[in-house]
Amino acid sequence: MQELIGKSHGWFRDWFRKVWEVRGGGLYACGFALTFLYFEIGSLREDVAQIGSVFNGELISFLIDFIIDSFMNTIKAFGWPVYAVQTAPPFGAIALGFAFALFPKYIKPLLTRWLFPDGQEKEVANEL
Repeated sequence: MQELIGKSHGWFRDWFRKVWEVRGGGLYACGFALTFLYFEIGSLREDVAQIGSVFNGELISFLIDFIIDSFMNTIKAFGWPVYAVQTAPPFGAIALGFAFALFPKYIKPLLTRWLFPDGQEKEVANEL
């Protein structure tokens, strides 16, 4: 079991590292990854409830629904700042502003050390 946890930690870090590099390595990348995971976990809960349909010969339908859900979750995750602002207006917008201001100084260095323990970080664009 420990081996599985260790490998999944590595898989998650590899996935997060790719998102980090593609999205610019800032708060937006972090918010995108966390929002996508939140939506995917919600979708997986619904999919697990429908797992019986796989055994009833509806495997293709199940797979197509899963792919469509993942695509829609990706689209929704791109707009994560909107969800943050809508959480508690106007305090959500104020908190998001503080997050964008404080993230590069306090959180980004910690995440960078966790994602790139070997020190082989690629140059990523600084977030605005």
